[in-house]
Amino acid sequence: MAVLLLIFSFSISGVEAQSLSPQEAVTAVEAFGLTVSDMDRSINFFSRVLSFEKVSDVEVWGNEYEQLQGLFGMRMRVVCMRLGDEFIELTEYLTPKGRPIPVDIRSNDHWFQHIAIVVSGMEKAYQHLREHKVQHASTGLQRIPDWNKAAGGIKAFYFKDSGGHYLEIIYFPPGKGNPKWQVTTDRLFLGIDHTAIVISNTEASLKFYRDLLGMTLAGESENYGTEQEHLNNVFGARLHISGLRAPQGPGIEFLEYVVPRDGRSMPVDIRSNDLVHWQTT
Repeated sequence: MAVLLLIFSFSISGVEAQSLSPQEAVTAVEAFGLTVSDMDRSINFFSRVLSFEKVSDVEVWGNEYEQLQGLFGMRMRVVCMRLGDEFIELTEYLTPKGRPIPVDIRSNDHWFQHIAIVVSGMEKAYQHLREHKVQHASTGLQRIPDWNKAAGGIKAFYFKDSGGHYLEIIYFPPGKGNPKWQVTTDRLFLGIDHTAIVISNTEASLKFYRDLLGMTLAGESENYGTEQEHLNNVFGARLHISGLRAPQGPGIEFLEYVVPRDGRSMPVDIRSNDLVHWQTT
């Protein structure tokens, strides 16, 4: 499940889409990875605050990994953690260290990404996070209004982990989301529904994820209003949201800001040891 299963890493820039046969298409979204600065602190946060369980903990180095990550002289510690049926991979670069998350990051910048953690009760989960003194990214928990047929009744809240990465908790009312999120349980944190990434052009991203990788466009909506503004903490936010799915695993959600269009482009020199780096397996 950890980095040993990775075959290659790539970015979507400049890739020309062409259809894949069903045998070549992506069959599962397996894990989401993020680069952390202090592994023990991150393990403590995800396990103690969000109920993730550690699955594996390895250190890797050598020429093959240097070529895979594009970093000379790298040594990294990779920890796989599980919540429900889903996995995250935390990577700390022991050497070389990367750059911190910019203090002025906004949720409409084009390097923004988060994972959406499903909860069985939003008010209880929000209070739990408050008790653990997490840093707000939203102004508070928000409920999507009923006029939004695709998302009405869904509750959500953005916050930050111990290293400054954006995360989301999300509650699906009956009839919304994967049916597995409606199973009665005494657990508060259930699993990961999707990762959300800010994009600049929906059609261009669909050419990559749908037409090239073979994922399915599961649904679309246009979200706006005071609830969306306060969820994203972006004044005037109006988003075109697209959800994609592989046959197995969590989804990938596109967030295209129709307005405002002032989100900053992803820096061309981002490397895998920079703390804004995420990856999807």
